Amino acid sequence: MRAMYDSKTRSMNDRGIRELLTDKARFQSWLDMEAALATAQGEIGMIPTEAAKLIAATCKIENIDLAEVSRLQERIGHGFVPFLKTLIKACPDDSGKYVHYGVTTQNIQQSGQLLQTRKIHERFIAVAEEVLLNLAKLARAHHNSVMPGRTHGRHAIPITYGYKVSVWIDELMASIQRLRESEKRVFRIMMGGAIGAFNASGKNGLAVQKRVAELVDMYEMEVPSRNIGVHKVEYVMDLALMASGLHKMAEEVYSTTLEEIGEVIEGFSEGTVGSSTMPHKINPKLAKGIIANSQKLYSLPAVMLTSCCRPYEGDSSSYMLQDATFQEAIELMTEIILRAEELSRTIQVNTERMKHNAYRNHGLDNSEYIMMKLADRIGKDKAHSKVYELAMASELQHVEFRELLLKDEMISQRFSEQELTAMLLPENYTGLASYLALTQAEKAEKWVSKAK
Repeated sequence: MRAMYDSKTRSMNDRGIRELLTDKARFQSWLDMEAALATAQGEIGMIPTEAAKLIAATCKIENIDLAEVSRLQERIGHGFVPFLKTLIKACPDDSGKYVHYGVTTQNIQQSGQLLQTRKIHERFIAVAEEVLLNLAKLARAHHNSVMPGRTHGRHAIPITYGYKVSVWIDELMASIQRLRESEKRVFRIMMGGAIGAFNASGKNGLAVQKRVAELVDMYEMEVPSRNIGVHKVEYVMDLALMASGLHKMAEEVYSTTLEEIGEVIEGFSEGTVGSSTMPHKINPKLAKGIIANSQKLYSLPAVMLTSCCRPYEGDSSSYMLQDATFQEAIELMTEIILRAEELSRTIQVNTERMKHNAYRNHGLDNSEYIMMKLADRIGKDKAHSKVYELAMASELQHVEFRELLLKDEMISQRFSEQELTAMLLPENYTGLASYLALTQAEKAEKWVSKAK
């Protein structure tokens, strides 16, 4: 259970995310929670203040004998107790006897996992904002770059490349907004003890949980039940939605980089090899990684939901599945977002090929334009029937659309040859594509500027 990697993985700047996915970072997140717990309990008098300070000072990974943790795990057979015993042993004087006071394993591990994820979350959003700026630059540069719009895999009506990019901008901004809005529900700590009812700590436990949340800059669960997992599912679902937009961008690159279309190509570094047997190969490595990892990520929310329904107040089978799947989702998203940043920054656009493709059907793609102009004079239904008749004749009889329009009495009586010629030019029928491209580019730039 991991992300899918290739040669691009090593060359990408990971913004420090991979370091936060290590066992060392995971262990430190547990220590951070134990330190915050002791500090909070010391402040309200549940444990001696001096002991609380000593515990907090000890909660650094360099103070933990990880080899001893491994030895104890083999003997004890528990995922957290060996770590806890090693921490207690490391605490000076008799402060160790106040470690982990009134809480249970999942309180520390789940809260620690979300603390660790919160740090990664900020990096995800920072990289997503880099992608937004890359896309804004792309949309501005190509707000007037005419190309075919396509539906169902075939030409529809003309658009600009900037308009296509504006769609990606819009979806990515919505995804960032969803992630931000989910923070108060997702990044919540729990200090409720064995089943979440504060049996061992009483009302002091409520105060401690509130203070721990403040100390680690997170929120708290109102009912800190170990059997609540939907907030983690929500986060993975939000990641999947963000991945979907980036996946869309990657699919567009993957398909339009085909030699037969040739509209874009990934940035290429000299010396990169695409095949062990075909010297000419330049493969869309960034796009394929986004596509593969996104497809795997989509399956994870459903897996996590099945573990949210386990009965009673706690179940290790649920934790095992939730924790492992959640971790996998983070690793998958790391690969997706880093590749999307590089792809959006280095993509090469062939405007001449786009224009060539827009002209490929010799004006037929502007049939709607002709129809709407004709509709002004004879009504929409009649105009559609007439232009449909001529368009189908052009397609099936392999006659240029312009020739058929000029020969048709209904059309030629209402439009001059000059008017028809102008109406068949792709650049004359891109609607508000340019405006939308520039509008979304400006919106993205302002969004990121405000966020900073």
